[in-house]
Amino acid sequence: MEESLQRYSRQILFQPIGLEGQKKLSNSKVVIVGMGALGTVIASHLVRSGVGYVRMIDRDLVELSNLQRQTLYDEEDAVKGLPKVVAAEKKLKNINLSVTIEAIISDVNLDNAEDLLTGFDVILDGTDNFQSRYLINDVAVKHNIPWVHGAAVSSRGMFSVIIPGKTPCYRCLFPTVPTGLGETCDTVGVLSPLTDIIGSFQAMEAIKLLVGAEPTKNLEQLDIWYNSSMQMDVTHGRSLECPTCGKGHFDFLDRASNKQVSYTTLCGRDTVQINPKNKQEINMKEQAERLKKIGKVTGNPYLLRFSPGNNITLVLFKDGRVLVHGTDDTVKAKSIYAKYIGL
Repeated sequence: MEESLQRYSRQILFQPIGLEGQKKLSNSKVVIVGMGALGTVIASHLVRSGVGYVRMIDRDLVELSNLQRQTLYDEEDAVKGLPKVVAAEKKLKNINLSVTIEAIISDVNLDNAEDLLTGFDVILDGTDNFQSRYLINDVAVKHNIPWVHGAAVSSRGMFSVIIPGKTPCYRCLFPTVPTGLGETCDTVGVLSPLTDIIGSFQAMEAIKLLVGAEPTKNLEQLDIWYNSSMQMDVTHGRSLECPTCGKGHFDFLDRASNKQVSYTTLCGRDTVQINPKNKQEINMKEQAERLKKIGKVTGNPYLLRFSPGNNITLVLFKDGRVLVHGTDDTVKAKSIYAKYIGL
C-alpha cells in the first residue's frame, strides 16, 4: 500500500479523486477498442493512473507511418511488424506492473463484440470508423455499460460520454450512418497533438466515471489548427424514436440487419469483396479527386481503380461496393477499407 501511495501521490492529492477514488480505480476494469493514436494515449494514461485491469483489442500491426502519432510504439516495433497490442503490452508493463494488462489480437465484429466488451466498467473508443462505433454503442446500450467516444482527423477532434439510460446514445447523436467516402487519417492526415488531446480527454472522462464523478454532458469539439472549440449540450438529446436506446433494436449486432457490411473472399482471386447492404450512389469524380492525393487512380464512368501501394488495389463501384485486390484475408481487407473508404 505504501508503494501505491507513493506512485499515485500526486493523483491522490487531487481532492475529487483522493484515496477512496484511487481505491476505486484499482478495482476497476476497462476495455479499449483500437490501439492506434487514441488508444495508445488512453491506455498510457489509464495504466499510469492505476486502473486495475486494462484490456486492449486491436487487429493491426505497427507500421512506420504510425510512429508520428501512436505514442507507445517505436521503430523496432515497426521493423518487426509486431501486433499493436503486443507492442503496447510490453511498453505498459514496463510502466506499471501492478496493473493487469490483457492484449487481444482481434477484429471486433458482431460475432465476438459481446464476448469481448462485456464485464467492464467502461468501454473506450479508439477506433477509426463509424461501423465500429455503432457496434460498440449496441453492446454498451444492450448491456448497460458506459462508454467514451472519441474521434480525430486532420486538425479536428471530438469526444463525448455515453451512459445508457441517462444520456443520448451514439445513434441518438448520429442517427444516420454516414454514406459515401469519408475523411480518414490516411486520406487527409491527422496532427499528433490532436490525438494526444482527444485521447487524454477520453482517459479523463473514463477516470471520472470510475471514481463516481460527473462526466461532461457535452459533445465536445475542437480544431487545434484554427484554435476553435465548441461545446454542444446534449443533455436533452435522447430520442424515444432512437432504434437503439429508444426501441431496443441492436441492428449492428444483427446479421440480418441492413446496417451490416458484408466481407466475402472471392475464391482463387486473392480478393475480398466488401458490399454494404444499403446501396448508395457514389460521386465517382469527387472520389477520384480525393484519392489522387494519396495514390494512383484510373477508371471509367462505372468504377475507380485506386492503388495506394503495397501491392494492394481497391476497385470502387458506383453503388458503394469495393473489391480489395491483393489479399484474401478479410480482417486485413476490412482494415484497408476503413483506412481509405472510411465507413
